Amino acid sequence: MQQSYIAGLERLAKILLYSGAALVIVQAFWISYGVFVRYVLNQPDRMVTEATALMLVPVAFFGLAYALSVDAYPKVTLLRDALPKQAQRIIDRLNLLVMVLIGAFFSIAASEAAYRAFHSGAASEILLWPRFYFWVPVAVSLLSFTLLAVTRLLVYRHPDDLAHTTQETE
Repeated sequence: MQQSYIAGLERLAKILLYSGAALVIVQAFWISYGVFVRYVLNQPDRMVTEATALMLVPVAFFGLAYALSVDAYPKVTLLRDALPKQAQRIIDRLNLLVMVLIGAFFSIAASEAAYRAFHSGAASEILLWPRFYFWVPVAVSLLSFTLLAVTRLLVYRHPDDLAHTTQETE
């Protein structure tokens, strides 16, 4: 059960990652189109700037959970690696705890923003796109990051322990 839960969270993280990549591609083409019509056809598209700026908000959060699932956050481990394994485990758990607390705070804030945007009917200024279209993916991204961080905290294993487990199974 625990492994399927973690696998589900990691699958969701990949889906969010690929969604972010697709959105970046859409933005790249839309911005290129905007530059073309502005400077070649001399007919500026007034929607390009606001649309791509609004799409940047969810893109900024789509990769959070995936980066955590593959341990891709930058770390300075010079001092940590010099400590005994037990101290390293404590520092790693404290690091995960900080991630959980910050993730929970931002998850609550984004979920509340999505809820308020949905009920208020707020829309973007030029495009008139509902703002909750942008808050819902942010909230989902932050919630998946937080759940994955909580899971990692609860079933924490030191990287050396994982290396020994991998060697034993081979």
